[in-house]
Amino acid sequence: MSAASTIVAIVVAAGRGERARSGSADPKQYHLLAGRPVLEHTLRALLSADRITHVLAVIHPEHDARYEGIGISDARLLPPVHGGATRQASVLAGLKAIAPMKPDLVLIHDAARPMVTPEIVDGVIAGLADSAGTLPVVPVTDTIKRSDDGRRVALTEERSRLFAAQTPQGFRFAQIFSAHMRAERLPREFTDDAAIAEWAGLEVAFAPGSSRNIKITLPEDFERAERLMTGNIPTMETRIGTGFDVHPFTEGDAVFLGGVRIEHDRTLEGHSDADVALHALSDALFGAIGEGDIGQHFPPSDPQWKGAASRIFVEHAASLVAARGGRIVNLDLTLVCEAPKIGPHVPAMREAIAAMCGITPDRVAVKATTNERLGFIGRREGMVALASASVELPRSA
Repeated sequence: MSAASTIVAIVVAAGRGERARSGSADPKQYHLLAGRPVLEHTLRALLSADRITHVLAVIHPEHDARYEGIGISDARLLPPVHGGATRQASVLAGLKAIAPMKPDLVLIHDAARPMVTPEIVDGVIAGLADSAGTLPVVPVTDTIKRSDDGRRVALTEERSRLFAAQTPQGFRFAQIFSAHMRAERLPREFTDDAAIAEWAGLEVAFAPGSSRNIKITLPEDFERAERLMTGNIPTMETRIGTGFDVHPFTEGDAVFLGGVRIEHDRTLEGHSDADVALHALSDALFGAIGEGDIGQHFPPSDPQWKGAASRIFVEHAASLVAARGGRIVNLDLTLVCEAPKIGPHVPAMREAIAAMCGITPDRVAVKATTNERLGFIGRREGMVALASASVELPRSA
């Protein structure tokens, strides 16, 4: 292949990453690693390889907003496409998306390998000069036992002949596209693209991999990857923001608090749905990242916010945290009112707020107290919400 070949890298990022979760609601490709989403590291790593002409991410249909929050600006990064129910289906979706470009070569890479290097990429591309496919490998150093029943050793494998496969796996585009189209009709699933190439009768060669090119699969893999990246990524710092809001009661039959509708003999008065809890939380998040207050982002003079659901405000604040490469550590909310009773609704409020922010409910605290019948709160004329937000941001942000 000439140096001017069109080479597209497909990044498979359509999974939910259940096994890798550790105290986070994020799929592993959006979990923060050294302050930035795993997928961002992966995309930037491939974009740093000069010979790659385009990069395409294949994402889950429900992850459009998460992907947009990564915010990489590079002409070589193509708009993402949606993947399928399996890795194999997602790769095929990516191949179909780039087919009109008629690339010479395609590299297929797992989003969960954020530490791929230009040297690994160059080695894979070089191998395609005289082979239909190339994959980076590392020798297996452990002794491997085979078992027929999962309980007893049947034999010991000759480890000098065993190699662990990595990605990106490179292929001549037309050949792997044809192989994937045919494999789609089979009842079996292939674990990687090299296996499809082998099944199709294509020769697949080895290229040098790296022990640093790890795949994040389990929670402990994040710790290892973080250690490997130390020194290359800005360290994190914790920032705290606070929020305060008050709304009067008016005639009505329910209030919205923390995204939950609560039956009551009054309602809260305000331009949106008057969710005093979410307004205070929004201001706490804006304050933690130095982004003003809710009135600057959603002016009450703007008619489009009349009656709007306040979850929009919280979700926007959370997206700004993510766009800065940050993460929400915890949220703490206190409601002050004589009525309605808040306690029975706390679990639902924590779940709702966690969903808005992309975190787990154990990172959300909701408390309530009365004002001991003093002042306007004691006279049941209104209620107050106080909130604090703790976020981590890259120190350079």
